[in-house]
Amino acid sequence: MPMPCVGHREENMILLVTSSHRRVECGEALEHAVGESVQTCETVRKAVSMLRSNEYSAVIMDDPMVEAEGDALDALLNNLGLAVPVYVNLAISNAERITRELRLAMRRNRESRMIAVRAAESQLRSEIRDAVTGILLSTELAMRAPEMHPDTIEKLTSVCQLASNIRSRLESVN
Repeated sequence: MPMPCVGHREENMILLVTSSHRRVECGEALEHAVGESVQTCETVRKAVSMLRSNEYSAVIMDDPMVEAEGDALDALLNNLGLAVPVYVNLAISNAERITRELRLAMRRNRESRMIAVRAAESQLRSEIRDAVTGILLSTELAMRAPEMHPDTIEKLTSVCQLASNIRSRLESVN
């Protein structure tokens, strides 16, 4: 049975924001279909409070209610965190359709996150590779300087070897 607005932390929760009399039925169907706990709120203001105190994987919002409480909608959207927003109209949508919409939105969100993670990894790898190349060039140039003390050459050689090892590891990760 979907939980009422109670402030406790739990992983992978969905928040269903609706004043519809079908909220319990819909919440139970969602719990069964997606295997995540569903909490319900009857107002957008309560939903904002819930979002401030809990993490949710998704927030399902009943369109007519959200439009009626439009002034609180900005606060709700600003407090979503990483939750996926899903807009539905409970008056005309059955639980199966809402489940489909939720799964589709969550899949799109996962795919977008994966693309962002890959782009960030690539950017980080590139920046590290550039820094390592700079270290290698600088140490090689410094070792060519005339009248270098043997201890300094030894230390620069050590830095050059470390940078080469880092470069090799970066290349093997690609």
